[in-house]
Amino acid sequence: MTDEPRTDEASTTESQAGTDTAVADKPSKLQQTVEFQDIGPCKKHIKVTVDRADIDKRLDENYSKLVVDANVSGFRPGKAPRKIIERRFKKDVADQVRGEILLQSLEQLAEEHDVAPLSAPDIDPSKIVVPDKGPLIYEFDVEVRPQFDLPNYKGLKLKRPIKKFTDEDVEREERRLLEPYGQLIPKEGNPATLDVGDTLIADLTTRFGDKVISEVKELKLRVEPRLIFKDGVAEKFGEQVKGAKAGESRIVDIQLSDGVADRAMKGQTIQATFDVKDIKSLRLPEMTHELMHEFGVHSQAQLRELIRVVLDRRLEYQQRQAARSQIMEHITAASSWELPQDLLMRQARKALGRKVMEMRSSGIAEEEITARSRMLQQDVLQSTALALKEHFVLQKLAETEKIEINEDDINDEIERIAAQYDEPPRRVRARLEKEDMMEALAAEIIERKALDLILQSAEYEDVALDKSEEKTTSTLEQQAVPGEMTDPTAAPPAAEEPAPNPPS
Repeated sequence: MTDEPRTDEASTTESQAGTDTAVADKPSKLQQTVEFQDIGPCKKHIKVTVDRADIDKRLDENYSKLVVDANVSGFRPGKAPRKIIERRFKKDVADQVRGEILLQSLEQLAEEHDVAPLSAPDIDPSKIVVPDKGPLIYEFDVEVRPQFDLPNYKGLKLKRPIKKFTDEDVEREERRLLEPYGQLIPKEGNPATLDVGDTLIADLTTRFGDKVISEVKELKLRVEPRLIFKDGVAEKFGEQVKGAKAGESRIVDIQLSDGVADRAMKGQTIQATFDVKDIKSLRLPEMTHELMHEFGVHSQAQLRELIRVVLDRRLEYQQRQAARSQIMEHITAASSWELPQDLLMRQARKALGRKVMEMRSSGIAEEEITARSRMLQQDVLQSTALALKEHFVLQKLAETEKIEINEDDINDEIERIAAQYDEPPRRVRARLEKEDMMEALAAEIIERKALDLILQSAEYEDVALDKSEEKTTSTLEQQAVPGEMTDPTAAPPAAEEPAPNPPS
């Protein structure tokens, strides 16, 4: 715990002839001493001592106004003695002065000291007392952004994942886009065997050891390399069910998330048995002119051109994510700092919101956003810690480089998102405001500009895109473990107070 006393120098601005009224009426700076104590990661205890002279000055100003304006029974307006005014209005004037001093003191504190609060300070003004003698002292705890130094971030050597998309990649993406318009038919083969891209119809039984946890009948899902439940992930799903035939069973491993209904099973690996009932394949729809219009094109050739644009945009997103990860490794290697658990819990929703906004700004399809968001939610505190560290680093870099945004930047971004989703900008703005995402949008724009500044000066080494980054995902609304899922970001329940002993 470190003490850092700092004293503000008093300065008084004298009114001069012709000075603007607002400037002339601006109160002089307070004489105050500020002491800081580190009380934990990203937490400070702040003690502020306001000089007695400032209190007396404001008390005198307020009483002087009341002498002129107050109506006191038995006296004509403006004729009541000062001592009577002071005695009668002491509490009201003290409350008024307390509010004025507290407001100015906090504003002065923010202007003159490097304090970047993450939340409002826990100050209860009603508990602050204006003393009859001596200085006014108030104290509070506040969460602040972590303090760290930015190492050199220009000219970094970064690895950039690249991939040349083949006709097979385009056909695979085309199939995914056309799937909602297709028809499921029995898969050919004697017997038919299950493969990625097929639709599986199976009974599902989940077990933890020998204990049966849940059973689901006639579950239907598309087979992809990864399967995400609401409360868990089967990373090797496609590999573990591939080749199965109707009447056979396959066992799949599921890693449970932080939000699993049974807290005792948090982070555990359970087994899911898929009893295969039927295997369907997809018959793609006919490439009609009407169907092409659903995608805003006129032919299959134009659709495939559009798909290549989508794939390139997705690759650009993956490149930026890879760059972020490498930049974070570079910066955190120079300075290590931890984030408190309660801060992570409260910031989880905002951190996820920023990630969603980043994906939308990058043109990622909603289906993929849902899958990526579900993955982030599996271990929400870890993903929040990474997202917050990125946020703090890029925000500090933006401040260092004086990167700012204005309303035009917000409007341009909303119009860009609206164009991607073929919606009116007004509707997009209304949705963002309703979902309380405008702050996330502003943060995403600033962070993108900060990241662009680093990337512009970076030196790149092209490497092949990691296969794991290309892994497609199937999502289920079912839970692996039944019951009401817990919110890992919620505060723990308060302990019940013991019942009082009955009277003897």
